[in-house]
Amino acid sequence: MSSRIEQIIDEIEEYIDSCKFQPLSTTKIIVNKDQIDELLRELRMKTPDEIKRYQKIIANKDAILADAQAKAESMLEEAHVQTNELVSEHEIMQQAYAQANEIVMAATEQAQQILDNATSDANDIRIGAIQYTDHLLAQAENIIGSTLDSYTTRYDNLINSLKEHYDVVRANRAELEVPEMSSRGLEAEFGQDNE
Repeated sequence: MSSRIEQIIDEIEEYIDSCKFQPLSTTKIIVNKDQIDELLRELRMKTPDEIKRYQKIIANKDAILADAQAKAESMLEEAHVQTNELVSEHEIMQQAYAQANEIVMAATEQAQQILDNATSDANDIRIGAIQYTDHLLAQAENIIGSTLDSYTTRYDNLINSLKEHYDVVRANRAELEVPEMSSRGLEAEFGQDNE
């Protein structure tokens, strides 16, 4: 993050870059005195604060370095302690890993057994469902076949009965042997069209 002094210097440079050149010159510019004075005044006011801040940092340099050194040594000591603890816990960790692997293997075997049992049960249920469906379809097939046979027999009997009646009617008509008459004579006699 830049300081306010750097920002003011950037503003002065931007202002100078935006100024117009004097006529017939490429090096001299025309500036607004009030604007440049304002920027320079602010720069003078901020400079002592920034210098004081940097002087304070420089004065505290030794204290900051000493504090950083102490923190670094403390971190190193803590790292050594943790390393020693990790080395002493290494054997415990190996035992824990061995136990964890045994538990994982046992759980895997148990899960496989459960999966095998579930697959077997599912297959048994599927086979049972197929057998039950086949039984129901066989019953339906028998009922439909029986009904079809029954209605076929009834239909055949109806056809035979109708044929017998037809034959009787035909035979009776043949016995009547109505003499041939003109169609007008039949119409007059029966009062209807002979079709």
